[in-house]
Amino acid sequence: MQGVRQRLTLSYAIALATTLLVFGVLLYGERRTSARREREEQLSERLVAEAALIRKAIEEPARTLPRVVRVQPAVGTVSDSTYELVDDVRRFFDGLRDFLFVMDPAGRLLYVSSEARNLSPDALNQVRQTMLRRPVTRREGRLRLDQGGELYRFLIDTLPQPVSRQVSSFLVAVRPEGPLQGPGQLVLSMVVVAPFILVASAMLGYWLAGRALAPLDQIVAEVEAIQDGRSLHRRLAVPTGQDEFTRLSTTLNAMLGRIERSFVGLRRFTADASHELKTPLMVLRAGVERSLTHPEAPDEIVDALDETLRQINDMTEMVSNLLTLARADEGRAALVVAATDLVPLVSEAAETAEILGEAQQVRVGAELPSTPVIAAVEAAWIRQLLLNLATNAVKYTPAGGEVEIGLAQVDTQAVIRVRDTGIGIATGDLPHLFERFWRADQARTRTGDRPGTGLGLAIAKWVVDAHGGTIEVQSRPGRGTTFTVRIPTG
Repeated sequence: MQGVRQRLTLSYAIALATTLLVFGVLLYGERRTSARREREEQLSERLVAEAALIRKAIEEPARTLPRVVRVQPAVGTVSDSTYELVDDVRRFFDGLRDFLFVMDPAGRLLYVSSEARNLSPDALNQVRQTMLRRPVTRREGRLRLDQGGELYRFLIDTLPQPVSRQVSSFLVAVRPEGPLQGPGQLVLSMVVVAPFILVASAMLGYWLAGRALAPLDQIVAEVEAIQDGRSLHRRLAVPTGQDEFTRLSTTLNAMLGRIERSFVGLRRFTADASHELKTPLMVLRAGVERSLTHPEAPDEIVDALDETLRQINDMTEMVSNLLTLARADEGRAALVVAATDLVPLVSEAAETAEILGEAQQVRVGAELPSTPVIAAVEAAWIRQLLLNLATNAVKYTPAGGEVEIGLAQVDTQAVIRVRDTGIGIATGDLPHLFERFWRADQARTRTGDRPGTGLGLAIAKWVVDAHGGTIEVQSRPGRGTTFTVRIPTG
């Protein structure tokens, strides 16, 4: 379940990251809009307040003095006229830190603040044209003083009679002070916090996925324990509730029940058929053997009887093997184990293989330890295991080849190896090697150059499993085959 759990965690993390990203973009946009709106409101309030001060500074002298403007014949003024504000008003305006422009009724700039004196003539002319735009009324807006520069927030205000005879209007502009701080800090905070949220959420999602998939892990473990035909009586524990895991367990239990009934019927049929066939085969073999000893039997009849006897012997062997496997499947092939020295059993199998190899010109060798190798086994079944492996090795080794049978004590295991230099087994055939009635060569029937029933290795596998051991095979076509059996000795 690790793959599903990891995919669920990854999907949860991606979904959360996408949600955070979308939420962050929307929040950033909203915060940026709000910050810009708040700054505009602040700038507008600032302009209104400064405009009120400027208006008051111009109107107060107009009520107490005969004039607000005086003639200034000096050369070099930034204004395009020879008029300027009186000293008291000028000094008050010089204290302002924003841009300020004051115009007379003739369209002459009477005053330009120190902040604005560094502007280019084009910028000054643009301000003048903005102030001259008709109708001249109180209004707010944005103005770009420098080409490619930032926008300034400005306010134009007109003055009433009789002040307007000397000063008609003024323009005050405020520069935005730096970038918006709120959205930038928000982005920085999200960049710092988001990884911790994602990591914590991924860990939480991994734990939650494990909790959610725990019943499925239990179901898989129980199904894996019911892999052979001897465990079909077991059933899965059905979780409480009405969720998908409950339905899955109930469905699997029903399926296991149907499979168990099918296996029981098949085993019973195989065991009964094998048992019932043994007696007729024995009668047939006895009759054929008696006919072969008749002195007046013609040669062609003797040849036919020899072939019939061979087929009867093969059939008897197959029936015996089927009965063995059927009893093993039903659990009725009980083992009577005892501490046994495996060296004589391997030596006996090597001698039998050597006798069989003489007829096929196959050399058989044995590599046995000088000390006993004791294991708790049933000698009859181990002998059957060794004979099956040895006869297969000789059968599939061509003339001039070699078969070697070895035994060794490795830690707490007895290791038996049967190696041959025969035709080998294709890689695609190895997974099916221990299946019943399956043969790696093309002659899958009991006839041909290498006759057999295809049950020997299935019996060998059952014997090894029954003794708590393992059997492995390594083979390459044309390079031979090696069977390795490990049986516990401790």
